[in-house]
Amino acid sequence: MLEVRQLSKAFSGLKAVDDASLDARAGEIVALIGPNGAGKTTLFAAIAGFHRPDAGVVRFDGVDITGQAPHRICAAGMVRTFQITQPFAKISVRDNIMVGAYARIADRTAAASRAEAIARRVGMGRQLDQRGADLTVAGRKRLELARALATGPRLLLLDEVMAGLNPTEITEIVDVIKAIRADGVTILLIEHVMQAVTSLADRVYVLNQGRVIAEGTPAAIAADPVVVEAYLGHGAAARLGGQHA
Repeated sequence: MLEVRQLSKAFSGLKAVDDASLDARAGEIVALIGPNGAGKTTLFAAIAGFHRPDAGVVRFDGVDITGQAPHRICAAGMVRTFQITQPFAKISVRDNIMVGAYARIADRTAAASRAEAIARRVGMGRQLDQRGADLTVAGRKRLELARALATGPRLLLLDEVMAGLNPTEITEIVDVIKAIRADGVTILLIEHVMQAVTSLADRVYVLNQGRVIAEGTPAAIAADPVVVEAYLGHGAAARLGGQHA
């Protein structure tokens, strides 16, 4: 479904993404992990049209969408969420979600009906009349997810949707994401909560200093010395190996 090939993006000479390639097949949940500053969000932004890549190709369903505008990519069926949530503060949860629904639906009544259905899907059915400004962190995360879902995506890019949540809230969002996948939506997610990655992901890519350094199942990635070094520093894999010897 998604093919990213040799994507690069630099800012003022600094390569944030360096020759990165990844795939997401229809029906998968694929995780993108890596240390802070690894280039994960920049890679997401280049895939979803918010940054024009300096090199490389992005294909969605076999069609080259490299550098297309975000609204065109959304219309094709791929949409992203943002790590820093910014709901429309003065309007209701219902109206916030309707903003996403209008990407597919022109009629206000139909858009409101879709917004209400999506709210129930992400556990916000009782908050439809609450203002965006009055939501908790967990509520804002759910709203960000709901707005993206309302656009009717076939591929959903989630940027740290669990950041700032407590363990109970993380468990609830994991269940929501599993249900979204069960409904036929493919998911590519950036995540630091490794418990969630292990629970959700079919495959994991690891990005470090803009480059993909590993790819595999969550179990294989957790045991990869190259990944351990990237997170914990030079010599960490050998030290950990010595502790377990």
